Amino acid sequence: MSSNAKGKLDDYRRKWDVDKFEKLAKERVDGRDGDSGKGSKNSAVPVKRELLKERDYEVDLDSKIGKSIVITKTTPSSLSGGYYCNVCDCVIKDSMNFLDHINGKKHQRNLGMSMRVERSSLDAVKNRFIANKRKKEEVKKTYDFEARMIELKEEEVKMRESKKEKRKEKKMRLNKNSDDEDDSVDPAMAEMMGFSGFGSSKK
Repeated sequence: MSSNAKGKLDDYRRKWDVDKFEKLAKERVDGRDGDSGKGSKNSAVPVKRELLKERDYEVDLDSKIGKSIVITKTTPSSLSGGYYCNVCDCVIKDSMNFLDHINGKKHQRNLGMSMRVERSSLDAVKNRFIANKRKKEEVKKTYDFEARMIELKEEEVKMRESKKEKRKEKKMRLNKNSDDEDDSVDPAMAEMMGFSGFGSSKK
């Protein structure tokens, strides 16, 4: 009596339809997608995004420091604790993650920008150098000469006062050392030995 029942197979391995997959491979090579039910990446129309641009506003990170806020169930997410991003409609708890978010790919995509930067040309670099040079010249022109003179005078006064204090401290130390030396010699012993002190013999 055979061990296998009638109608059952000994091989439990998965059988591949070679003809079907060969047809799919040919269609993929030809650029056609046979499985139209599943939306493939190639069938999607690519969205053209703007190049990455510099921010024209300052990021506010310090306005909520040291402030306490009462948060209830009805409090909107924009007023709850943390940093709120109105572009992505999300709340981030700390400043470092907030900066990572606004510089990240998801946030820039929601703004309609890609992560690619515009390639600078030689003329653009030259123009930027000229603009920076003009800014420096304008800052030099607006530099207040009288204010600088007042600052220099104040610095000179401070230096003089510090030098006077140092001289006074030095004199105090010298006087203290000389007093200590005089106190160390007993006057009675000095008279017995025939000298008044250990100073120089010049008179």
